[in-house]
Amino acid sequence: MLEIGLFTLFLFGAFLMSSVWVGLSLFGVGYLLLAVFKPNLPLVTYAGKLLWTSVSAQELLALPLFILMSDVLVSAHLGRSLFSGLAPWVSRLPGGLMHVNVAGSTLFAAVSGSSAATTAIVGRVTLPELEARGYPRRLAVGSLAGAGTLGFLIPPSIIMIIYGVAAQQSILELFMAGVAPGLLLATIFFCYIAIAHVVSGGVTDDKVYTWGDRMRGLVELGPVVALVGGIMSALYLGLASPTELAAVGVAGAMILSAIRGHLSFASLAAAGRSAVATSAMMGLIMAGAALLNASLGFLGLPKAIAGQIVLLELSPLMLIAFLLLFYVLIGMFLDGTSIIVMTLPITLPLVIAAGFDPIWFGIFIVIAVEIAQITPPVGFNLFVIQSQTGHSIGYLFRAVFPFFLIMLAYAMLLAIFPEIVLWLPSRM
Repeated sequence: MLEIGLFTLFLFGAFLMSSVWVGLSLFGVGYLLLAVFKPNLPLVTYAGKLLWTSVSAQELLALPLFILMSDVLVSAHLGRSLFSGLAPWVSRLPGGLMHVNVAGSTLFAAVSGSSAATTAIVGRVTLPELEARGYPRRLAVGSLAGAGTLGFLIPPSIIMIIYGVAAQQSILELFMAGVAPGLLLATIFFCYIAIAHVVSGGVTDDKVYTWGDRMRGLVELGPVVALVGGIMSALYLGLASPTELAAVGVAGAMILSAIRGHLSFASLAAAGRSAVATSAMMGLIMAGAALLNASLGFLGLPKAIAGQIVLLELSPLMLIAFLLLFYVLIGMFLDGTSIIVMTLPITLPLVIAAGFDPIWFGIFIVIAVEIAQITPPVGFNLFVIQSQTGHSIGYLFRAVFPFFLIMLAYAMLLAIFPEIVLWLPSRM
């Protein structure tokens, strides 16, 4: 088994260092493993059937629809409405308008499902405004990078759909399981920003907002809140499947875009092209990972690795801490989709054997993927903010480091109190 493991790592490293796409790298490693160690297997026929099965699950239909919904909302320039609607309500809090990063990310996360899109659309408006008003730059970019990860945790979530399909779990239950942890994590971010503001003696916004300003803010937020409320209500009441909900979400995003005056054939075409590119990239990764996982399963590597971990005789909490460290390390080099589809055959049986619910583990692994979004060298949220600010990745990671620590501690908190995750799905 050792030679198979070393050969796998060598192949994967060689593919990635040669700048081959991750999906093709996964496919190439899986194919070569079977060709070398299982030469009698009819590779072409087997691989063809496996690839088709991996990307044709009905549950995956929601994936491109939620991606399209996110791209339509991005084209509607929603960031300005989020800032002008939220600013009158948070300006008097310790930390002032810095809270717009978290509140805006929370709202947009509930209608997008994408961490990078959440970070981009909120940061495009908030960062210039915060800099112009004298707020500390490091806390501004750090809170944006941290809060932007909520796009994966608060439903609808693209990563949850991928986990649900890969782990054969209810996507609807996963969506509901992400609500309470997502809101609680946002609340913790609010508290940290307030404490950091008080300790550092940060600036206070001099602009005075009247109740008239606050009411106009609610009008700005009204369409977004209505869309969020509709999605959440349909989820909780079971009025629609995730796929049906995604279709309704696309229609709602188009209506919202039309209300804001940004709906046009050109904007829809641009959103469609972006959604197709993103969906194709994720589909390629899932297909490549399916072949790699099947190859490793044929060769018995996941079972051997799991057996070695079992021999360590770790307690349930120590196992979760070990897996969290493992996910943080591989998250430095891989995207969230690859992390989930590559590791699940090994890690899911371990956590189930340790007594954890697979729905709970879905939320845990989503938080691990969120942490990967803000860890260099492959931290997508950091890349998004770098494109907006020009800061180095090192500077951005130092800025987001407190939020990185918060999320590590939060993941372990959910392991100690899993009912935070499981309470709402149990009430459906």
